[in-house]
Amino acid sequence: MNYYIIAGEASGDLHGSNLMKALLKQDVNANFRFWGGDLMQQVGGTLVKHYKERAFMGFAEVIKNLSKIYKDISFCKHDIKEYNPDVIIFIDNSGFNLRIAKWAKQQKYRTNYYISPQVWASRAGRVNDIKRDIDAMFVILPFVEAFYKKYNYKVTFVGHPLIDAIADRIQVDEYEFRAEYELSDKPIIALLPGSRKQEIKNMLSVMLSLVDSYPNYEFVIAGAPSQDYEFYQTFIKASNVKFIANKTYDLLSVSTAALVTSGTATLETALFKVPQVVCYKGSTISYQIAKRIITLKFISLVNLIMDKEVVKELIQNEFNTKNLKRELDIILDPYERTKFFINYYELEKVLGGKGASEKTAKLIFKSLKG
Repeated sequence: MNYYIIAGEASGDLHGSNLMKALLKQDVNANFRFWGGDLMQQVGGTLVKHYKERAFMGFAEVIKNLSKIYKDISFCKHDIKEYNPDVIIFIDNSGFNLRIAKWAKQQKYRTNYYISPQVWASRAGRVNDIKRDIDAMFVILPFVEAFYKKYNYKVTFVGHPLIDAIADRIQVDEYEFRAEYELSDKPIIALLPGSRKQEIKNMLSVMLSLVDSYPNYEFVIAGAPSQDYEFYQTFIKASNVKFIANKTYDLLSVSTAALVTSGTATLETALFKVPQVVCYKGSTISYQIAKRIITLKFISLVNLIMDKEVVKELIQNEFNTKNLKRELDIILDPYERTKFFINYYELEKVLGGKGASEKTAKLIFKSLKG
C-alpha cells in the first residue's frame, strides 16, 4: 500500500517513525511518502518536507508566517494528488493537518488520524470538522476517548507510544555517559527548554538564572535536534552548565530533577520517574489569546491525565527566578520526591501498556484490506 504521512514536529517524527516500523510488519511492501524528520527518514521512503522548515510557535508567530503556511498547504495538496496514496495518516499538527484533511476527504482519499488534535483543550467545535473529514481516529490519552464519546464520535484509544519509545531504548550506562560528555559526579538537573527558537529564548535564560544557587549540582541543557549548539551557546555563562544534543532520554535516565517546558517533554520526564517543575512563557499576544480559548485546569500532560496537580506549573509571569528556585528546592527534598514517584507509577498504569504503534498499524492495515 502507499501511505502518505504528515507529522509536524520532533514528537510527531518520533511517533511517525515507530508507526512506520509497525506498518512494515503488517505490510512488508509498504511505500511511504511523508512530512516529518530524521527518524522517519531513517525508516525509509521519501521525505517531502522537514518539520524544521515549518516550526512556528504561538499565535503571533503563525500569523507572521501565514504566507509560507498557505504555500505549504497548496504544495501538500498537489503532492498528495501526484502520489495518490491508499491512505493519508495525520499525526497531531492540527493547524495544518485539519486543513489538508478537509480537502482530502472531498477528494475521496481515506483519512486516518493518529494522536488527536487538542480539541479537548480548546475550540471544541472542531469536533464537527473531524467527524466529517476523518475516517478513523486513534487517540493516545484515555480521557480523549471519553471526550469524543460526548460528541457521538467513536475513536480508538491505543495507549501512549511514549511507553514503547522509552521501553525499547538501549539502557545507558551512567558512568560511561558522564565520561563521554565530560560531566562531573554531581547530581544532574536537566533543563528541557523546548525545541523551537522562540520558546528556548523565553525559557532558558530564566532556567539558567538558578545555576549560581546550586553549586553542588550540574545543570545540563537537553539540546533539541532542530537547533544548533551555536544558538544555545549564547545562553551558557557558568562552568557547571553543560550541553548535550539529541540525547534527552539518556539525560533523563541519569537526572535527579528537571525543569521542563510544557509539552510532550513533561510526560517523557514523568515516565523516566524524574521529579520536575513545568514551565511555560509565550509572547504576550499569544498568551492572551490562548488564555481566552483554552478551557483546561492544567497545561501539562501529567496533570491532565491524572486530573490533579502532580507537578507544579509555572505559567507566564509566575515563571520567574524566585518561583522557580522555590519549586526546585521542593523537588530536591527527599520526602517530596517520594510523592512524585508514587504518582508517576500511577500515571503509567492509567496510560496502559506497550504496543500503541502496533495496535494502530494493525487497525490501519486491516481497514485498507477491507
